[in-house]
Amino acid sequence: MKFPIYKTSGETTGKEVELPDDIVKIEPHRHAIYLAVKRHLARSRQGTHSTKTRSEVRGGGRKPWRQKGRGTARAGTIRSPIWRGGGRAFGPRPHKYDVNLPAKVIKLARRSAFAARAQDGGLRIVEDFHFDSPKAKELYGILKGHQVQDSSVILLLPEYNNTLYLSARNIPYCSVQKSSAVSTYELVRHKTVLLQQSAVESIIEVLKNG
Repeated sequence: MKFPIYKTSGETTGKEVELPDDIVKIEPHRHAIYLAVKRHLARSRQGTHSTKTRSEVRGGGRKPWRQKGRGTARAGTIRSPIWRGGGRAFGPRPHKYDVNLPAKVIKLARRSAFAARAQDGGLRIVEDFHFDSPKAKELYGILKGHQVQDSSVILLLPEYNNTLYLSARNIPYCSVQKSSAVSTYELVRHKTVLLQQSAVESIIEVLKNG
């Protein structure tokens, strides 16, 4: 399947680049995408939430009152969960939220997400560009030329570029990522994928091998 190559201004260069049909023309496996996104969001949770049980709350070492004779309910400690200021019964404890998936499902999900973007018109291949210093205004002008300045867009590069990353930092809904490291979640979260021309080979290699 052939895709036109665009200039930074948004106009076509008249050239095309071909992406393998076994990458961009496959039927997206939506359940695999769902599982991969679920895994990504789960792994991003810190899992540090915690409450104190009755044994961890300070105080309460002495029995509040005698067992019998007062006409009230018996009590052994003021740190009981039924007391104000007491411990928490069955409260949250620190734990991991990892969701384990087979490697083949993870690979299928990323390939499916990329194919879905290619099929719905959300994939654009642009000529290579770079800045000598962070320039958010110039990057915004490039996005505006492609009419994607008001929507979520991810720029995929052949190698990580800190200058472009800093240029996109203050632009809402714009992300910059190395093409070989892009995740299923990033492909799904952004409506438009701007792929630099020199990053085509690397992303094809990654998607072919998983």
